[in-house]
Amino acid sequence: MTEDVHMQMNEPEAHFGAAGRKTGPVILDLKNISLSFGGVKALTDISFDVRQHEIRAIIGPNGAGKSSMLNVINGVYRPQQGQIVYQGEVRKNMDCHAAAKSGIARTFQNIALFKGMTVLDNIMTGRNLKMKSNFLMQALYWGPARREEIAHRIKAEEIIDFLEIQAIRKTPVGRLPYGLQKRVELGRALAAEPEILLLDEPMAGMNVEEKQDMCRFILDVNDQFGTTIVLIEHDMGVVMDISDRVVVLDYGKKIGDGTPDEVRCNQDVINAYLGVGCA
Repeated sequence: MTEDVHMQMNEPEAHFGAAGRKTGPVILDLKNISLSFGGVKALTDISFDVRQHEIRAIIGPNGAGKSSMLNVINGVYRPQQGQIVYQGEVRKNMDCHAAAKSGIARTFQNIALFKGMTVLDNIMTGRNLKMKSNFLMQALYWGPARREEIAHRIKAEEIIDFLEIQAIRKTPVGRLPYGLQKRVELGRALAAEPEILLLDEPMAGMNVEEKQDMCRFILDVNDQFGTTIVLIEHDMGVVMDISDRVVVLDYGKKIGDGTPDEVRCNQDVINAYLGVGCA
């Protein structure tokens, strides 16, 4: 066997998402996930995977279990059944802190920022897991702690430039309009330099212009940073335009999974959620 043939056999198979971007191997694999709260079944036997560098959408009616699924991925909930494989390793007893350290960042459906703090300080909180100096050194602002904070501030400023919010960097976020607060929350998540970014309805409550800006930033994060993105979104125009693959939930069960076109033409999805099929 020649060296070239041997190398080709060992290279991972290339995949291309519906949006045309090249995706890598499976980075997150959810197998037969079930989650209950007392007698209420939030998720029932759900399986799907996420490939490196893809944009993977989760859609479905209100109460379908979408946010519960994100909470399972980032360790807020622990499923009663099923298995989560992340970066090739079975993940057991993962909590939010461990998930964040392993490269999973999250935004929330309801904005969860520190309203009295500035934009810069909010984004700096996303660097917390990257900081190595102890509390005493940080309090004294001395030596390595000072140099470390300067380095982290440079990273935060790069994110501020990327999100085009330089003019509000010193503004308390509580004074900002809703759309800009959503952008700041995205910046805080990006500050953790995640492998996977979970976005829970990033465009909820936005006007058309704000949605267009957020779409652009999500695509740029995926393209420039190489970040894998899993998002929940109700705007079907957005989902169909930017997603590589879509998984559809209804009453805690998976009823569809595939490319946007495949999902759009799935009769179960049409009946439960879309209402209108493919052209």
